[in-house]
Formats: sequence, C-alpha cells, structure tokens
Amino acid sequence: MSLESVKAWLAANAPDIAIIDQGESTATVADAARTLGVEPGQIAKTLSVRINDEVVLIVARGDARLDNRKTKAAFGGRPRMLGAVEVFELTGHRVGGVCPFGLATPIPVYCDLSLKDFAEVYPAAGSTTSSVMLTPERLAALVNAKWVDVCQQATAEAEAAE
Repeated sequence: MSLESVKAWLAANAPDIAIIDQGESTATVADAARTLGVEPGQIAKTLSVRINDEVVLIVARGDARLDNRKTKAAFGGRPRMLGAVEVFELTGHRVGGVCPFGLATPIPVYCDLSLKDFAEVYPAAGSTTSSVMLTPERLAALVNAKWVDVCQQATAEAEAAE
C-alpha cells in the first residue's frame, strides 16, 4: 500500500520521476547503497522524530547522524526517534521504506544541509526495495521542506565503533 501511495503522489506531483525497484533490499543505508551502486552518503534517509510534542521528518544523507545539540538549537528540543508502529501509523510507510512522499498524515519535512553534498540523492519510495533519484533541491521543493543544519557526518572511527 505504501508504494502505491508514493506512486500516486509522484504521478500527481512529479510524473517525470521514476520509481527504481531493484527487487533487492534498500531497507538500510548500506543495503540501498550496495543495491543502487552509489555511496552511502547519497542515500537520503528519512528520520521520523518527535521533538517536544511535534513529529517531524528529517531527510539527511545516509552516513550522517542527528546531532542533539544542533537539533535542540534548531527546534528547541531533543529529538526522539519514533517506534516502528507509530512511524507506520503517521507516515503510512514501514521502516525501511519511509520517505517524505505520499504520507498518510501531514507531517512537516526538513532537509538537512548534508544532502547538498551530492548532485543526486536516493530517498526511499515507500517500500523496502524501491527508491527514486533526484537532486536535493528538487526533493526539498517537492515536499515543501525547510533546510536545516541538524546532522554531523559520521566519521570512519564512529562507524567502526558501531
């Protein structure tokens, strides 16, 4: 159903954007990068977070991490990741396919400046095997996102420790 809502949303708002379905998992940043043959940073992951009493989506480059200090400065509170059930209820997308397109409920979308490191990025498209390719600027414009600086790029040392 989620992929269908994204297809319908794209047909109405951006009919030129094709859904890429590789038939292999794109549920994690590593899976998506491997499946699509791109750098992990080019995966535009969509984070579903609650800040104080508001739920927002933050789209960031795949290898970036939310920075609590920056997020508190930008939004006035510390981010808390939503659980899988709440993510599905609010977005209509299951974890691994969450994207800012075809949402079940209106949710403010923010794009982290980290996305601008790439000419093209690959957000999910509503399922664990689908994505789309577009410029960060087009992504933000399509979903009426505001640009924020709330992430820090992961370092090789931090990734090795995880």
